[in-house]
Amino acid sequence: MSASPAAVAWHEPHQTRTVALNVGGRYLTLTTELLLGMVMLPFNIRFLGAEDYGLWMLAASIVVYFPVLQLGYGGAMDRFVAHYRARKDAAAINEIASTLVLVFLAVGALAFLAVAVIAWHLGALFELEARMARTGGLVLLLVASQYAVGLPFAVFGAIVNGFQRMFLNSAVGFGVALAVTAVNVGVLLAGGTLVQLIAATTATRLVGYALYRRNAYRVFPLLRIRPSLFRFARLREVTEFSLYVLMQDLANKTNYASDPIVIAAVLSTGAVAVWTVAQRLTDVVMRLANQLNEVLFPIVVDCDSAQREDRLRELLVQGTRLSLATVLPVAGALALLAEPVVVGWTGPDFVASARLVEILAVVVILRVTAWTSGTVLQGAGHHRLLAISNLIAAAVNVGLSILLIRRFGLPGVALATAVPATVRAVTVTVPVACRRVGISIWRYAALAIWPALWPGLIVLAGLALVRHDATSLLTALGLGAVAGGIYLALFLGIAIGRRDRHRYVGKLRSLAGRPALDLEAA
Repeated sequence: MSASPAAVAWHEPHQTRTVALNVGGRYLTLTTELLLGMVMLPFNIRFLGAEDYGLWMLAASIVVYFPVLQLGYGGAMDRFVAHYRARKDAAAINEIASTLVLVFLAVGALAFLAVAVIAWHLGALFELEARMARTGGLVLLLVASQYAVGLPFAVFGAIVNGFQRMFLNSAVGFGVALAVTAVNVGVLLAGGTLVQLIAATTATRLVGYALYRRNAYRVFPLLRIRPSLFRFARLREVTEFSLYVLMQDLANKTNYASDPIVIAAVLSTGAVAVWTVAQRLTDVVMRLANQLNEVLFPIVVDCDSAQREDRLRELLVQGTRLSLATVLPVAGALALLAEPVVVGWTGPDFVASARLVEILAVVVILRVTAWTSGTVLQGAGHHRLLAISNLIAAAVNVGLSILLIRRFGLPGVALATAVPATVRAVTVTVPVACRRVGISIWRYAALAIWPALWPGLIVLAGLALVRHDATSLLTALGLGAVAGGIYLALFLGIAIGRRDRHRYVGKLRSLAGRPALDLEAA
């Protein structure tokens, strides 16, 4: 392929439109994946049965650590591509990309061999009968192959992100999600087994990897991936940043994936399926509510570099307030209406998941609310503290899960998730972020927490009085929607001040390409 430097979009000519496309693409893909996941979970359980589905989730929980094997380089790649794009340094981008592709190829091969050893001994590790051990081993190898092949292709996705064309990756993700769902339904309706299902969906996802590679060459025609471009100096350069990204990824994956493994080891794969229902529901809420903080990170970095403490303080207050306002009515309503939602979604066999949803929904509220503090720490020079505290919380989560599951069963695992998350937010993340931006805890609570909290307390108290009227999934959704509308009216109409209200409206108008409101005239 031949291309000239002039063919590369070194600068972004239409920033507002590109940002809108990127954000819209993220939400479209995320919403599609979440909705399809919600629909497919009960469908797969019905056709596969709780035991086979639990076996699938056990395999997924083991290989979910594969993205951690990016060693933080995936996130670092985004940063360095954007950095060298600004400098119009195609050689540096190619050297970093070539270096990381080779690193990922080696890491993926070694990780697949390690998983193969686990698959061979899966029956002994989890006390599975012979048939389930064989099936589980094959499923584990197929899922692991998908992740192992995907590791080097992460470099192509990072190049697209670094060139601010995330919407192209979103388009691929959207198409792959639809294709995988269609293949999933077709295999099971045709009477396919669990192994056949995983083989078919894995092959479909591999096609998506080729499309990510195509996108990378589309946005950066000068891209060259060559073994001869491997540079140890580039590896050291990226590693200095990626180390703490790795620590964060490892802690997050441990928090998310260790619980099914503990449950399978102590209880059964059927119990894993019960846990997965609750975890999937609350994960949907957390992912939807946390998109704001994904956008805030580069802004925090810019403000920290420019030493704009006033702007950092405003980001912490406004980000926390909007995050809490986003998650509180949704997660709170889910906790109060957990039983009709779970039963209406998956059937009465999984009613035990409702108790878990009640606990995990509270964890989601806490995590999303504290996430802005974490974003400020990550982007303003406290990434080491954030990574170390996250690792400690993950280790405590695993230890408490092992202790509490024997006494309290699955609710004990949910409590083990809640305790370290609460302690870390109250003693580390929020206080240190407040000190970093120069605001007291009390003023932070008054400006960021209270305006979003008190409308939620009123709305959720009212919802608690009428929740027994929710006798089906449809009525539960209806009550939740009404509660959300009332919360929105209270929050925007009364809880926030007039100046903030006009500020929010002005941001929406600017996104639509219209002039901001004149606050003084208003």
